[in-house]
Amino acid sequence: MSEFTENPFASSHSLDTNPFDDPSPKQAAQHDAHLDDISRRERDLERRERELNQRAEHIRTHGRNNWPPFYPLIYHAISEEIPEASRPLITRLYQLWLVLLGTLIINMVACIFILIAGSSDGGKDLGGSIGYVFIIAPLSFLLWYRPIYNGYMKEQALYYYFYFFFGGFHLLFSVYMIIGIPSTGSAGLIQMIQMYAQGHWAAGILGTIATVGWTVQGLGNAFYYRQIWNHHSAAGHTMDKAKAELASHGAKAYFTRG
Repeated sequence: MSEFTENPFASSHSLDTNPFDDPSPKQAAQHDAHLDDISRRERDLERRERELNQRAEHIRTHGRNNWPPFYPLIYHAISEEIPEASRPLITRLYQLWLVLLGTLIINMVACIFILIAGSSDGGKDLGGSIGYVFIIAPLSFLLWYRPIYNGYMKEQALYYYFYFFFGGFHLLFSVYMIIGIPSTGSAGLIQMIQMYAQGHWAAGILGTIATVGWTVQGLGNAFYYRQIWNHHSAAGHTMDKAKAELASHGAKAYFTRG
C-alpha cells in the first residue's frame, strides 16, 4: 500500500536553494575554465588565420617555393616529399650541408685572421676562402644535395649518378680542405699548426674550428655516401636506366620536381 500512499510530488532535492544566489566556488571555477577554453580556441583560430594568410601571400609572391627562406627559389620540404623511411637520412644530409655552410664561413673568418697575423700567403688564402663561400656553398647544394633529395623523392637512377659523381668530388675537396695547404684558401691542419706555433691564438682557434667542421661534414658525408650506394644497388638502379631516363625526360628533368 505504501506505493499508493507515497506523495508523487515529493523530491529528494531541496527547493530551498535560491537560484539568484552567487555560484559556488566550484561552479565559478568551471565557468572560468570554460571561458579560458573559449578564449584559447579563439586565439588558436586567429593564429591559424594569420598563418593561412601568410601562406597565401607567400604562394602569390613566390609560388610554392620556400627555400632559401630569405629569397625562395625552390620548394624544399623533406617531411612532405621524401618517403618516411628515408627522411632521417635526407635530414642528416641537409644538416651536413648546413655544417658545410657554417664551416665555409668560419674558414673565411680564420683566413682573415691568418692575413692579420702576417702570413705571406694571407691574401691568397682570404681570396680563396671568399670564393669558396660564394661558389662551393650553392654548387654543393645544387650538385650533390639536391640530386640525392630528388633521387629519394622520385627514385630515379639519374639523380643517384649525379650525386655519386659530385658527392665523390666533394669528399676529395673536404680532404683537401682538412690538410690546409697555405695559399689555397683553407685554414686547415697545416695553417692551424703554423698559427699556434707563431703564437697567433685567435687564428689558431678559428683554424681548429674550421678543421673540425671540415672533418665532421667530410666523415658524415662519407658514411652516408656508402649507405646511399647500398640503397642504390638494392633498388636496381643502373647506368643504363640513367641513360634511358635522360633520353626520355631530357636534361630538364634534372631541374624539375615533377
